Amino acid sequence: MANIFTSSIGKKVIMSISGLFLILFLALHMGLNITSIFSEETFVQVCEFMSLPIVSIMVPVLAFGFVIHIIYAFILTLGNIKARGGYNRYAVPNKAATDSWASRNMIVLGIIVILGLILHLTHFWADMQLAEWMGGHSADPNKLMTSTFGNIWMTILYLIWFVAIWFHLTHGFWSAFQSIGLSNAIWFKRLKVIGIVVVTIIMAGFALTAIYAYLKANGMV
Repeated sequence: MANIFTSSIGKKVIMSISGLFLILFLALHMGLNITSIFSEETFVQVCEFMSLPIVSIMVPVLAFGFVIHIIYAFILTLGNIKARGGYNRYAVPNKAATDSWASRNMIVLGIIVILGLILHLTHFWADMQLAEWMGGHSADPNKLMTSTFGNIWMTILYLIWFVAIWFHLTHGFWSAFQSIGLSNAIWFKRLKVIGIVVVTIIMAGFALTAIYAYLKANGMV
């Protein structure tokens, strides 16, 4: 069992599974957030549902998965730098497959993603879930959206964050499947296309939500 967590292959598998799990969470998170565009009442109801104990218990699980993903990312990256001087974190069929801007800068993209996450947590999680855990009241999610994205520079920062996540995930999606052995010469290109489509939909949803909140906060819609 210990070999699963310490071997090179085991690290890549754990890294890949945790990454795919987080992509699934982002898809769900985007679907919930985008309701803010269509109905303030529905968005409030969605946020109230997310605060239920049966749902809130998933927060530590997600946090654990994210921490594991980060830890193994740095372990594998440092190992690759030491062995080959490269930044590729996942198992890949050949060098050409990783010869892209995203694959060469995954650690940089990862750092941007982490910094953006910290910013996001201070804007939303701290005033909602954390406030309730501390015995207080959750802030109005609609007001949080407009107060956060009403500032053009904050909106731009978030959009940059979304772009970084897009690059990070479009590479991570197919390489994760490659690492856990669910890909071959035929499915390699297909997974790259599927990854681009899936991740683009997810991040476009986040971007659309942020832009709409900016327009709403400034009386443009």
